[in-house]
Amino acid sequence: MQLKLAFTTLAFASVASAPALATNGYFKHGYGTISSGMAGAATAFSQDSIAAASNPAGMAFIGNRVDAGVELFSPRRKFTVEGGNATPPPGTFYLAPGTRKSRNNLFAIPHFGANRQLNRDHSLGVSVFANGGLNTEYGSSNGGAFGAGSAGVNLEQLFIAPTWSWKFTDNQAIGFSPLIAYQRFEAKGLSSFGAFSSNPDALSNRGTDDAWGYGFQIGWQGEVTENLRAGVSWRTILEMEEFEKYEGLFAEQGDFDFPQMFSAGFAWSGIQDHWLALDLQHIRYSEINSVGNPFLPNVQTARLGDDDGAGFGWDDMTIVKLGWQWQQNASQTWRAGVSYGGQPIPDEEVLFNILAPAVPEWHFTGGFTHTFSDDLEVSGMAFYAPGKSLKGDNPLGPGQSIELRMYQIGLSASLGYLF
Repeated sequence: MQLKLAFTTLAFASVASAPALATNGYFKHGYGTISSGMAGAATAFSQDSIAAASNPAGMAFIGNRVDAGVELFSPRRKFTVEGGNATPPPGTFYLAPGTRKSRNNLFAIPHFGANRQLNRDHSLGVSVFANGGLNTEYGSSNGGAFGAGSAGVNLEQLFIAPTWSWKFTDNQAIGFSPLIAYQRFEAKGLSSFGAFSSNPDALSNRGTDDAWGYGFQIGWQGEVTENLRAGVSWRTILEMEEFEKYEGLFAEQGDFDFPQMFSAGFAWSGIQDHWLALDLQHIRYSEINSVGNPFLPNVQTARLGDDDGAGFGWDDMTIVKLGWQWQQNASQTWRAGVSYGGQPIPDEEVLFNILAPAVPEWHFTGGFTHTFSDDLEVSGMAFYAPGKSLKGDNPLGPGQSIELRMYQIGLSASLGYLF
């Protein structure tokens, strides 16, 4: 009980200022300021103690260090409804025409890591990082987004990754992280979906609920040739406690697990003072019923909250990340990157995804590290995810269309202390 209380305190302290947002689905494009500046391409090339977020094996190559930073993240999201029916027939669900913008456009997302080299071959560390997540809040004007007042969701997610890494040769390592996950969730303005819910009293406006869960991540990283590094990493499904306050919303009585994730990458240093890194990441959203189940026909054959209840209908995502780093001199390093992942929402799933318009596909990034001394460095990062739209028909309102749109910008800064 005392251990769980300690973790709860840490979790609240870490996510209190970090309402979650959508990016690659609900995962960030990169973790930590340094890797984010290279579009998150870090599976084969680790440089700070947030490395376990991408590949636990990378902690074997970073030495003794502590890193702490914060990202300011600004997502701009809206939806537009066209068409409708002045006298909707029974069994339909029409939205008020017009455009609504989500509130809350600036968030702070912290990260922290530490690593200790125990001896020549073994190290122990910890990485603490927040996920991308989901956040929307639409105002109550003209009845609200769904005719039930101010509407939206807030999903905040945190990982704590204690990590052991073993360098079994001079240039090869494996790593293992038992993952402790914490998330909390709130939904508002969804009571108009009550007719479709297995428990309308646990559907909306229940305040914040939280859940803990566990899993693990393993990885390998090493040198293939003098100028080529490689890495692979696998994260299991993280089995989470149910959101009991929202068991009438999410499939499987409030279940919201984390999906499997696979990553593989290369990093090449064949040009003096330069690194090129390429990552391929695959996220299995379709395996999580509350996320992957389609809205139709599920909402017609099972109620919200049932085992086969309607979800957000997300497809799996595969993301390609390309990063570049230039060591200008002993004290100055520059970075840039680009990533692309086809957004996970089919156009027939636009109704429920008004709550989670995770449509951005491209991320363009830049960053730097300035070394002040042998034991102190500061890093910065900026990114831009261009606007992306998705338009489809309202599945419960024949003749009505819904268009989702989002773009994002962000800045991050961190300090690294080497000892």
